[in-house]
Amino acid sequence: MTLKELREKLGQIHNSAKAILDKASVENRDLTAEESGKVDEIYAEYDKVKAEIQQKEAAQARQTRLNEQAEYLNGSAGRHADPNRPDDTPNRDEPINIDFHNRQLTMQPGTTEHRRAGDQYRSEFRNWLRGGGISGNPQAALRADVDTEGGFITAPIQFIAELIQDLDNEVFMRQIARVFPPLAMAASMGAPSLDSDVDDPAWTSELKTGTDDDQMGFGGRSLTPHPLAKRIKVSNVLIRRALMDPESLVRERLAYKFGVAEENAFLNGNGANQPLGVFVASANGIPTGRDVSADNDATAPTGDGLINAKYALKAQYLRNAKWLFHRDAIAKIRKIKDANDGQYIWRPGLGTDKPDTILDLPYIMSEYVPNTFTTGKYIGIVGDFRYYWIVDSLMMQIQRLAELYAETNQTGFIGRKETDGMPVQPEAFARVKLG
Repeated sequence: MTLKELREKLGQIHNSAKAILDKASVENRDLTAEESGKVDEIYAEYDKVKAEIQQKEAAQARQTRLNEQAEYLNGSAGRHADPNRPDDTPNRDEPINIDFHNRQLTMQPGTTEHRRAGDQYRSEFRNWLRGGGISGNPQAALRADVDTEGGFITAPIQFIAELIQDLDNEVFMRQIARVFPPLAMAASMGAPSLDSDVDDPAWTSELKTGTDDDQMGFGGRSLTPHPLAKRIKVSNVLIRRALMDPESLVRERLAYKFGVAEENAFLNGNGANQPLGVFVASANGIPTGRDVSADNDATAPTGDGLINAKYALKAQYLRNAKWLFHRDAIAKIRKIKDANDGQYIWRPGLGTDKPDTILDLPYIMSEYVPNTFTTGKYIGIVGDFRYYWIVDSLMMQIQRLAELYAETNQTGFIGRKETDGMPVQPEAFARVKLG
């Protein structure tokens, strides 16, 4: 189906659910168990179609970016070339030769990305994944650095770009948070914070200067990327015979594993050798003073409770605010009406580029948001997620374990990276807590 047809179908699905909800509202009664189950089934179909729309939109956007990247790489070869040098010789410093297991691997400073973007390099990388060998003249064919201790090899640029995109699809926080460029040499990234401000000035007379004020205080936020690693074992028979490119197989599985681990940490991590999550009360992140439970029931959120959470944010944060809930919470929220105007607080975004909203703010569903509906538990959060910072340190790397699993006729691959994340401005968030 086309995007237009899918959006039309989405509207029809919503209207069928709304008819059931409106019928119960007109008759001034709660939904029967049968009606409630039917509404849940309808909205499950709604979510399925909505996801299909988002996948199609993401695929179109990804293809556009890849096309733009290809145009840039294809057009960049001669941009900075010295006319006195051959076209394939970069106009930079001399190559740095690194001896690794008696193989000369050459890296051109400042031009690694362009070298790694070529089809030849990708072909060599796939050969390495299959058997660890480098064909032809390695100095001319493969221009990348190899870790002399662990046997690491830097992935071709297309591999890394696709992996990052897969992570973006799996880990939504990277789409809405502020992600800083990877650290080059430093072990951590810090930023000063104004923890306490001076009082407002007082109206006074011409010859007076007001009262002394020494309340201004400074603190800081520091992010230190932590190691994240995953090992995958692949049958050697599968590597030799698989119709799927082994590179794609390794990339997709690593992307999935890294994606869910990061998402869980960005939401629920305790900050000890891992990111600090938004659902962990902490003086270093979001303290309990940003919890909002007033008017919520013990087992479910209410319209008034969600209104309280929304307006716990200042106007400047509301402009870019989003809700974050588990799908179980969304299932409950879809049936809630505003007690003041009788309108449903959940509204579908049926138009082009219009998201579904709760109290006019877009929301995101994640399987890693807490979904235990009992007294005192967190079930959601609203905030400006640009004040959640993410920083990486280690570029995605792969280590090949050719001998470790020889007895079982398998080859291991280990993916590694280093990342950290934390909320840096508590008042940009309000956590939804049950009463």
